[in-house]
Amino acid sequence: MKDLLVEAKRGGYAVPAPNVFDKESVEAAFNAAEELDSPVILNVGYAMGIEETGMIAKYYGTKHPRIPWALNLDHGGPFEHVILAIRSGYSSVMVDRSTLSFEDNVAQVADVVRIAHAVGVSVEAELGHVGQGVEYEATRDAGLTHPEEAAEFVERTGVDCLAVAVGTSHGVYKGTPHLEFDLLSTLASDLEIPLVLHGGSGTGDENLRRAVKTGIQKVNLYTDLGEAWLQALKREIAIHEGTAEEVTEDEFKNAKKKITQLMEDSCKNGYQKSLMHYMELFDSAGRI
Repeated sequence: MKDLLVEAKRGGYAVPAPNVFDKESVEAAFNAAEELDSPVILNVGYAMGIEETGMIAKYYGTKHPRIPWALNLDHGGPFEHVILAIRSGYSSVMVDRSTLSFEDNVAQVADVVRIAHAVGVSVEAELGHVGQGVEYEATRDAGLTHPEEAAEFVERTGVDCLAVAVGTSHGVYKGTPHLEFDLLSTLASDLEIPLVLHGGSGTGDENLRRAVKTGIQKVNLYTDLGEAWLQALKREIAIHEGTAEEVTEDEFKNAKKKITQLMEDSCKNGYQKSLMHYMELFDSAGRI
């Protein structure tokens, strides 16, 4: 992942990092990258199955040999989960100690960096804390990254990229997203390593495009892709049951397929189209 993000920093774009969780989402991510000639970083959380989803990702990686990609443990919690990802062949791990004190964050991340770097695995950490969208108004300001701590954190930990808190949140926002672009500009100027934006979904195209241009090289995506997945599934079921409006001839013909195949195809296509939108927005398309 480090190599992908260093190249993105050099080229002034960001690599999309969608969360994947099964065969269809992994395949959709690779198909999107293939169609738009874009690099991609596959994020996998512990709840999504580190070993299982990782094996699926590596399988499809062999089917798309020309695609530059990375397999990243997202929000790695317990030490055992991080080591499991490294043993399972992940090319990078995100060590989330953002709720700890500065000193504890440094100490625990530095330990993982020493282990991961010994076997050629990149490490992402978070300084500041990106909270949940449902509590956006209450927690946004408290979690912002402090520039005066960032340089020291990077030097003491040796991380390869840093997730910064500049006003985004995970999940669905309760309130209007407001990013601190001056803060992001300062961090991008002060730090040589690539920067990561968590909570990309729902932040808005204008905000995300500006964040990339200001200094973000990796944008994490999940909620928007999951919603596209769900809406495609709902429409396919409605077509199958004859309750959908404005059905095309092709959609009507496809409704004769088995419902399980319909769900797989529609969900995959919905996820892929949404991801392709972000590849173009982040200017990663055409970078292969």
